[in-house]
Amino acid sequence: MHIGELAQATGVTVRTLHHWEELGLVHARRATNGYRDYAAEDIARVRSVAAWRELGLSLEEIRRLLAGGATTAQLEEHRSRLTAEAARLAVMTEAVTRALEARSMGIELDPAEIREVFDGDDPSQHAAEARERWGQTDAYAESHRRTSGYGKADWQRMRAEQDDLEQRMATAMLAGDDGTALAREHQDLISRWFYDCTDELHLGLAALYVGDERFREHYDSRAPGLAQWLHDAIAAAH
Repeated sequence: MHIGELAQATGVTVRTLHHWEELGLVHARRATNGYRDYAAEDIARVRSVAAWRELGLSLEEIRRLLAGGATTAQLEEHRSRLTAEAARLAVMTEAVTRALEARSMGIELDPAEIREVFDGDDPSQHAAEARERWGQTDAYAESHRRTSGYGKADWQRMRAEQDDLEQRMATAMLAGDDGTALAREHQDLISRWFYDCTDELHLGLAALYVGDERFREHYDSRAPGLAQWLHDAIAAAH
């Protein structure tokens, strides 16, 4: 097989084959016309080198493997390196994915800031679901427009207001308050930070708080039964 044919058959460029030959990794036989010819064993060696490179080995590592044969220990060591690198890349990929999802929701924060602002929670995990359920609504578009301009300090102020309101809700529930005033304050908070929360939209949120286990768990973590109490307070307010 001539060098051009070998390059086409193996996907290794002619220039690379020349380089490997200079390093002694592969061998070629010279024909009477001076061209390089590759016998079956030479072709097999080129394929081996190409396979090792595909696995990420350096040319020096490949030289040692070809000189002494690939031992089980060497293969296991390389597998460990590949596994560690794959894990590192997976973490990086996930971080980039979360950052992109957060931006799609209008949250212009890096992953560390998201964890800090949202107490370890990551709202971007629900970005795809939110787009599917509400992506075509005016409220979603308005929320995205507003939150795209929020920095870390804005999100921290919003969370502080939200935490304060939820704590006062829990206190009011335990005191036997019907919560209608706090329900309207909840509606105002949403309108101030995200979108114009009409009475109809507010009632829809009330149904979500008791119908979606994630929202129920969020409120009930403040005080058992708070999700149902807020639902009833919103219904009474409208």
